[in-house]
Amino acid sequence: MNSSIFARQFLAMISLGEILSITLILFSVIDILGSVPVVIDLRKKNGHIQSAKATLVAGVIMVLFLIFGDAFLGIFGIDVGSFAIAGSIIIFILGMEMVLGREFFKSHPSQSKTASIVPIAFPLIAGAGTLTTIVSLKAEFDDLNIFLGILVNLIFVYIVLKSSTWIEKKIGEGGIGILQKVFGIILLSIAIKLFKENVINLV
Repeated sequence: MNSSIFARQFLAMISLGEILSITLILFSVIDILGSVPVVIDLRKKNGHIQSAKATLVAGVIMVLFLIFGDAFLGIFGIDVGSFAIAGSIIIFILGMEMVLGREFFKSHPSQSKTASIVPIAFPLIAGAGTLTTIVSLKAEFDDLNIFLGILVNLIFVYIVLKSSTWIEKKIGEGGIGILQKVFGIILLSIAIKLFKENVINLV
């Protein structure tokens, strides 16, 4: 009886619309398709990329930040709304980076055996932009739906990492470039929306 009540409460908390929105937002920020050339380069240098390990580590980082992000911010006396505004600025810069093709957030791929963790799991997947976005989303969406959105993205990330070479051959550099521009525009729109909503709440 208790289990059925719990199941109903659990299902009541799930919003497919929210999950879809969160999934698309995180998909745009993580931009794993746009990172395929980096992944392929690391695979060539190291001979092998541990896709499952990289996905798991990135997932742990994102979930920990989802759960403890507020407490972490509280140490510095920062509220989620203010962090969301800062996050919207970072998301805006990420979008500009993707649209203009300029690199504002520079990463230096490692040639060591830890390439599956650095830079793939962090900061390529669970980087500053992703973590900032997760905390920013908490100002608008339920934690459970954010978690499910993260899970959907991790599944997609794993699939892309496993088939990165095949994807590059099929899409080509031109196709990846187009995807980056499209998702860059989406990020710019998301950043403006987040900024407007949270600035109004702070006034």
